[in-house]
Amino acid sequence: MTIELDPVDVITVGAGWTGGIVAKELAQAEYDVVSLERGGERSTEDWLTVHDELGYALRYKLMQDLSRETITFRHEPGETALPMRRYGAFLPGTGEGGAGVHWNGITFRFLPYDFEIESETIDRYGEEAIPDDMQLQDWGISWEEIEPYYDEFERIAGISGVAGNVDGERRDDGNPYEGPRSNDYPVGPMMQSPPLERFAEGADAAGYEPFMQPSANLSEPYENPDGVRLGRCEYCGYCERFGCEWGAKSDPTVTVLPAAEETGNFELRTHSNVVELLYDEDARQVTGVKYVDSRTNTVYEQPADAVALTAYVLNNVRLLLLSGIGEPYDPETGEGVVGKNYCYQNMGGSATGYFDDEEWNLYMGAGALGASFDDINGDNFDHEELDFLHGGNVAINQTGERPIANNPVPEGTPSWGSEFKETSLEYNHSRLEISCQGAVLPFRDNYLDLDPNYTDDYGLPLIRMTFNWHDQDYALAEYGSDVCEEVMAEMGADRIDASGGLEGDFDIIPYQTTHNTGGAIMGADPDESVVNDYLQCWDARNLFIPGASAFAHNSGYNPTGTVGALAFRAAEGIEEYLESPDLLAEAES
Repeated sequence: MTIELDPVDVITVGAGWTGGIVAKELAQAEYDVVSLERGGERSTEDWLTVHDELGYALRYKLMQDLSRETITFRHEPGETALPMRRYGAFLPGTGEGGAGVHWNGITFRFLPYDFEIESETIDRYGEEAIPDDMQLQDWGISWEEIEPYYDEFERIAGISGVAGNVDGERRDDGNPYEGPRSNDYPVGPMMQSPPLERFAEGADAAGYEPFMQPSANLSEPYENPDGVRLGRCEYCGYCERFGCEWGAKSDPTVTVLPAAEETGNFELRTHSNVVELLYDEDARQVTGVKYVDSRTNTVYEQPADAVALTAYVLNNVRLLLLSGIGEPYDPETGEGVVGKNYCYQNMGGSATGYFDDEEWNLYMGAGALGASFDDINGDNFDHEELDFLHGGNVAINQTGERPIANNPVPEGTPSWGSEFKETSLEYNHSRLEISCQGAVLPFRDNYLDLDPNYTDDYGLPLIRMTFNWHDQDYALAEYGSDVCEEVMAEMGADRIDASGGLEGDFDIIPYQTTHNTGGAIMGADPDESVVNDYLQCWDARNLFIPGASAFAHNSGYNPTGTVGALAFRAAEGIEEYLESPDLLAEAES
């Protein structure tokens, strides 16, 4: 039996950063908003005993239950995909706040180059610079159009940082390569610890331009435009995979969701697992959603005038495919859009330095306490003689060396026994690592679809990921590794272990990053994209899909700043649609 509920103005499917931003903006505009979150409730009180590394960092208390729903994975279209039964390469969160609770807090803006990457690449290097199987495309939005939404997200989240370009005016200590900003960061940068200072000196000596990276771990107390007060970071080191008991790491549960609730126009329903978007293909609209209360297995239909699909990347794409919205992508023909341009993050370039006569207190730290440089990111350097496009952000991060996982030893050291123990103690506070977080560009054979063999708890097909590295990725990682090694040498390390780049096929077993992107990408052409520049679905005009699933490729940065900007853009679009129901952007002719 299915229970049909009274209609509401807006539904968000998920209550993380994207769902929370959309809910806040629409509730403040006097619309009735319901957020459906399949996990449970959360608040800062839940984190008073959060410094449990075994439970949260290694047993994944905040993550999706893979025994009920997982993904399947393969390297190539001709292979049979197998389920991911244990967490590995990435960690999708669940519950109120979503991944916005367990994130580190690194909050970059993408480069202006990213949004018009195909056009700019062709203009500078010619069409022959783009490999035949690389599906590079512009996003359908310019830097000038998206910049105000970046600013809005940073002010709501209280991002700490130092600007390098305000209204075209270059500023010392900031990122000289960032796009022109309308305002400085709302809060000053985090402290520069001795390891970060050493990195800055080494990078400068090597000819690069380092800066303190932007952070949602707040350097000082802050009150945002909604009157929400956020605390100051205590540098405890329990950020990634943990919630913050001080409310000093900006997340949806301490910013946008309380602001939405304060309006009286917002309802959060937890343990509500959306299994279908109710789609009227003739009308090109969704009429609402179907969801299951996981505590009682009761099935509900919730009608709405507009729906924001604001779940995790992989779940957004899965719901579109399960609901028959849009044409599924076909890698053989290159036709279709849903599932197209799946991208991961290239973490293959790094260098670890061991210092015989120096040590630092590496247990202190924060998720986004770091310094970096952008000299080899985007198109900030000449690619004419290189065999890859784009690049990566090179950084050192002092995230806090928690005791269980902190056993750094040089290459060649046994992985157990007395020599391992002795060497581990010797370098416990005498090892620094720098890494290049590289872009991943879209290829024809990297995509998402529904698995024909495996289902979830409800008997619905799992999402299937088909992904592998390409020559582009190997070349970028090798270049980034060489730069990391160069900087580490300037930092004075006595021994350096450089990664040398990526090796072999993509390995889904070890953790790398949770930066999955694509599958419901944005653009100006409905034949090449799922949503327009307002994140409005071409095939269902009252369906909006913000989030990293809209990225047409993945940049050399953490995605959350761009996710936040697109959510504010989508919220504006939803309000415009509710006032005058129609497509908000015309298709490219």
